Amino acid sequence: MANLDRSSSYSRLFKKASLVGAFFMPAIWLSTAQALCPAPASLPTAQVQRVVDGDTLRLSDGRSVRMIGLNAPETGKKGQSAQPFAEAAKRRLQALVDESDGQVSLRIGEQAADHYGRTLANVYGRNGANLEAQLLSEGLGYLVAVAPNVALVGCQQAAENTARQAGLGLWRTSPVQSPDQISTGGFAVVSGRVTDVQRNGGGVWIEFGDALVLRIAPNLVGQFDSAVLQRLKGQQIEARGWVVDRSRRGGLKSGQARWMMPITHQAMLNTK
Repeated sequence: MANLDRSSSYSRLFKKASLVGAFFMPAIWLSTAQALCPAPASLPTAQVQRVVDGDTLRLSDGRSVRMIGLNAPETGKKGQSAQPFAEAAKRRLQALVDESDGQVSLRIGEQAADHYGRTLANVYGRNGANLEAQLLSEGLGYLVAVAPNVALVGCQQAAENTARQAGLGLWRTSPVQSPDQISTGGFAVVSGRVTDVQRNGGGVWIEFGDALVLRIAPNLVGQFDSAVLQRLKGQQIEARGWVVDRSRRGGLKSGQARWMMPITHQAMLNTK
């Protein structure tokens, strides 16, 4: 109950802030991030060489760090336009790094690197504030949870909820799509009614007609409540993750949905 009261008080603070000036209230944001995701003791520190984008840092020792739990909008690359709030997220992260005199503390993930070779870590400023929670609380990124790096998922989820409830940043205009609106791969938040739930050797498949299917891989199924999953048929749910175009793999069979979204943790699936 204390956590709910605290979250409610944060929401009232955010609602009082004007949307124009919301990104320039460091005292409020810092206290929020510190309260939600306090820093563990004795973390290693590192010097930041540059901010790559809203969720990636380049360190002076040559490492690239992908921040755990945060997916910021994509900056313009290879001739593509930047997504909404991508530049705002990058600027805000740069400001947070500057406030920390370029020094950050790293909590390396249980999975220490991704397939690009980037270090996976929760990142903290010198004042102990978790930078992922900071950006999430301002609506400058989406919560993502990819097992096994989910140690802070609860507090980061609470940080995102404060921004969502107050309509900040990305949540000012709802980014949630219906499954029928999906027309390209990449990160998406979708909401729709489940038409079927199947389980086979490929895991659990949660279908939204012929528009989209969610997949929980076999090695992750044990992290979910199977009874809850089986009751999803007919329910309206929200899911988030990276959409894959199965037709590009040449394995799309007749009657299968073209678009698939792997679900990597319970936090990526809202069944309420």
